[in-house]
Amino acid sequence: MTRVPAVAGTVRPTRPGRLVLGSAAAGVLLAVLWSYELVDHVIGANVANALLGEDAATASIAGTAAGLAFAFVSGLAGTFTACNIAMAASIGPMSQASGAASGTARALARPLGWFTAGMVGVSAVYGAVGVLVGTSLPQLSTATVGAMPVRLVQSAVVFGVVGLALTYLGLAALGVVPDLFRARPVARVVVLGALVGAFLIGRPYPLFIKLFRSAVESGNPLYGAGTFVLQSIGNILLAVIVFTVLALATKGRFLRWLGGNQRRTAVVSSALLIALGVFLLVYWDVRVPAIFGFGWFPTMPYN
Repeated sequence: MTRVPAVAGTVRPTRPGRLVLGSAAAGVLLAVLWSYELVDHVIGANVANALLGEDAATASIAGTAAGLAFAFVSGLAGTFTACNIAMAASIGPMSQASGAASGTARALARPLGWFTAGMVGVSAVYGAVGVLVGTSLPQLSTATVGAMPVRLVQSAVVFGVVGLALTYLGLAALGVVPDLFRARPVARVVVLGALVGAFLIGRPYPLFIKLFRSAVESGNPLYGAGTFVLQSIGNILLAVIVFTVLALATKGRFLRWLGGNQRRTAVVSSALLIALGVFLLVYWDVRVPAIFGFGWFPTMPYN
């Protein structure tokens, strides 16, 4: 494969090839080990049940207030998803996007605000459009392609595209491919937030599908936008809290340590982005189809 020259101004690790291969291998391993039963049904369902005080799967979503509460709680219950890996991968770019802001709070609020803007923008638009389009969306369909549900076909397409985008951003951080955001760190953070928001477009999580159907039944695009935004915020809340506590506890030294060295930022960001991108591609476009007879993928005893 022809190597693309490093972009001017990019500080590359001494052995980017090893980092790329190691990160990709980590993504493949995660795709093999990942247990959707544990994440969705054991952790997710139990957290949602505890927060709602009833069985989330059978709980009634009656009224706007109940719908908004269910959206946030079900999002929080889905904390242990790839959304938070993406959030962790964004820490490096966010530390650079803080710019010259003085004070820990300002240096923290600025990049988190840009990240949230990208995520909320996509979530709100999809929520509104989803209500208008309704049950004709593959995500809400009960049809199948062979044995594979159509909603999972949409998941495979969406997460495949998101995985490719994250992998590209990871390679760009190393200077292996052209970096479209080399001089635009804020734009990079907004795009990363938008990609996290796009997770809702492919999410097959049962509680999210229940929320989606409720929003469609309401016929209110604003309600759909609001519930989807709260779902996304709930998804990343734990990661935001951990990131904030870490930054404040170190009085901003963590942000300065990470953002002050371009090579260190490139290594951390690219490793996480490539691992996450490869995981999404392998899991959704290889492992999931294999479950329904399209190809083969190794399984663990607990899957």
